[in-house]
Amino acid sequence: MTNKKQGFSKAFWIANSVELLERAAYYGVFIVITLYLSRIIGFTDIEAALIAGSFSAGLYLLPTFSGALADKIGFKNSLLIAFSLLTIGYAGLAIFPSILESKGLVEYSREVTFHGLRESGIRFNIIPIMLVIMVGGSFIKSVITGTVAMETTEGTRARGFSIFYMMVNIGAFSGKTIVKPLRESMGNLGLVNLNYFSASMTLIALIMIYFFYKNSKNDGEGKSFKEIWNALVKVLSNVRLLALIIIITGFWMVQHQLYATMPKYVLRLAGEHASPSWYANVNPLVVVLTVGLVTSLLSKKTPLFSMTVGMFIMPVSAFAMAMGNWFEGQVDLGFMTMHPVAFMMIIGIMFQALAESFISPRFLEYFSLQAPKGELGLYLGFSHLHSFLSSILGFGLSGFLLSKYCPDPKLYETREAWESAASNAHYIWYYFVAIAMLSAVSLIVYGVIVKRIDSKKQLAE
Repeated sequence: MTNKKQGFSKAFWIANSVELLERAAYYGVFIVITLYLSRIIGFTDIEAALIAGSFSAGLYLLPTFSGALADKIGFKNSLLIAFSLLTIGYAGLAIFPSILESKGLVEYSREVTFHGLRESGIRFNIIPIMLVIMVGGSFIKSVITGTVAMETTEGTRARGFSIFYMMVNIGAFSGKTIVKPLRESMGNLGLVNLNYFSASMTLIALIMIYFFYKNSKNDGEGKSFKEIWNALVKVLSNVRLLALIIIITGFWMVQHQLYATMPKYVLRLAGEHASPSWYANVNPLVVVLTVGLVTSLLSKKTPLFSMTVGMFIMPVSAFAMAMGNWFEGQVDLGFMTMHPVAFMMIIGIMFQALAESFISPRFLEYFSLQAPKGELGLYLGFSHLHSFLSSILGFGLSGFLLSKYCPDPKLYETREAWESAASNAHYIWYYFVAIAMLSAVSLIVYGVIVKRIDSKKQLAE
């Protein structure tokens, strides 16, 4: 029954509440996932990046398929499965280190000491645990957004999705915020106990779904997996759309460095007292403050124009991140001092978020315009293919660049030896400057070619 005063049903509010809890759980873990994989499980920078990248990629590819299953078995059953898997998965990330310690492969305290773990294949047993989280998480986006759509009317839909977006950002902000106090109080062991926090969030969500969630979605609807696979093949055979996806992948490769490179880079250069999880919160803060204004100012411009402006902001973002290694001493802000690497990272993240405000809303608009008549839903189901590609490529490249230019200090006997090896750490960001610039120029070329093709078609008609 709809709440007359608010205009939204009980299912709507439950769905948004559990979305907040799930985002807090996810971002609390994901912002430090490469740190966890390296510092706790013993993976190299390259191994950690490839595992984390594959995990992120799966979360972008699977929702369309899990959404089809959700339509078949019902939203409530899907959410029960999802939050059960998430709770098991996050608890597994917390418990697995204890198993390694019981086998004498590692000692955990504020500092971690490895005893052959980095040479043992047992550490790869963390991958099935992450797969459990990935499958569970893949249900969330399609089911929660589906619930918001089903539980709103034409008149309340805009406000309903605005509330949903607010819940996502509150959850993301709170999840990232809790990382710093845990690390400060427990050292690297905080990276383990953080997973108990995430498991408790998803367990609370599971209980809420079991007792309170009931929506009006009918079971047994939706497309088959074969239909979805055929749709994916159809989208990938659209040359214009495929070219756009590849170009935008360059933007998201740089954007993903907020999780792939930034935490390790900042802690290694600015010191363990730095707060990469808090710096990451600058991104959603700036997006929330600017996206409405940017969209309004450029409302009369084409989506391609707005996206191009954003693409040229991204090289500035990556270049600002590189500049932190140019300075010595602390940056005096009057009310506090900051390491220059940390300060310039925040500046770079601000530019990154501004670029996102230009690109993300208009990309979906432009993507939808490329869909043939009557196939909009089918095409939008694969609108995040760029994030699938950029997760694999962006994280993978990050691992190699960190290993080459900003390696783990623990691999060196003295601080001086490490400082020599990491003297050109800022070169990492030059690679992303180049990727962002290439993507921006490619988008201009793409726009020119598409305009010519469309002009020829109009003349032919």
